[in-house]
Amino acid sequence: MAQNVSRKTISEFVITGFDHFEKPMILGIVILTVYILVMLGNLTNICFIIMDKRLHQPMYLFICNLAIADMLYCTCSCPTMIRNLLVGFKTISYASCMTQLCVFSLGFIMEVFTISVMAFDRLLAIIKPLRYHSILTNVRSIILTFLLWILGSVTIAVVPGTVLPLPVCYTTLTFLFCDYGSVVRATCVDPNPYFDLMAIVSFFLLFGTFSFIFGSYIMIIVVVFKMTSKGSKKKVFNTCFSHLIVVVCYYSPTFIITILTRSGVVLTIEERNGFRICTILGPSLVNPFIYSFSTKEIRNKILRIMSKVGPTKE
Repeated sequence: MAQNVSRKTISEFVITGFDHFEKPMILGIVILTVYILVMLGNLTNICFIIMDKRLHQPMYLFICNLAIADMLYCTCSCPTMIRNLLVGFKTISYASCMTQLCVFSLGFIMEVFTISVMAFDRLLAIIKPLRYHSILTNVRSIILTFLLWILGSVTIAVVPGTVLPLPVCYTTLTFLFCDYGSVVRATCVDPNPYFDLMAIVSFFLLFGTFSFIFGSYIMIIVVVFKMTSKGSKKKVFNTCFSHLIVVVCYYSPTFIITILTRSGVVLTIEERNGFRICTILGPSLVNPFIYSFSTKEIRNKILRIMSKVGPTKE
């Protein structure tokens, strides 16, 4: 049992979120494998886009930004889970825990921000096809990306701003890594007001960005209905298909958890942790492969490389 201690004496936390898993080694291997695939897939997309000047366009710049956000989101959480499961190393220093908490929050915010701006990019390409490249230039896309990172950094200021001043009373974190809920529960104060505050922030982030994306696609649908050419409609579908899959992968798990908890369904710690792992790794794994195989330019580049390294005929 965690003991009451003064914050000044706390130098590290003990993460116990995996203590109830019957086969931690298997879970650790699965998380490690998926994490490696996430990193390789996203790095591959970034390298292809950087090296090919033909891909230096706003859409691909946003794909790069989403890949960076995915890698940041996974890297600040997965190594802690992997070493806990595979090595049995459960401790994390106070400073590292606070850093992980802030970086994890920033990664999440940048994912939803980037997906939203990608919806705007698709909307602009469809409703203003002739002026698209003059309105959304590469320079403007880079500036917009930097502004998103600044906005994301300002937004997450609420996380350290509310957590750091709190006195810590417990050394045990009952979740998978240092997220907001586990750290607040380790403090000496009533956590409910802080949970309510974070619920409000999360609501505006999730439902605000989702509403923007939904509104963008409503406008796209209106434009599609006015089209008479089946070829034009098919082109719009191909343009939006990969982004739609990414939107579903990112928002569905979070909405499912929200609906389940708000409807009175009580989830066990194992179930909550399982959902959490899926929400972190699932979208980040799907994203690079979706864009690799759904985007013609990247897909063709992969196929050319595979044909070169394939077996040669005698």
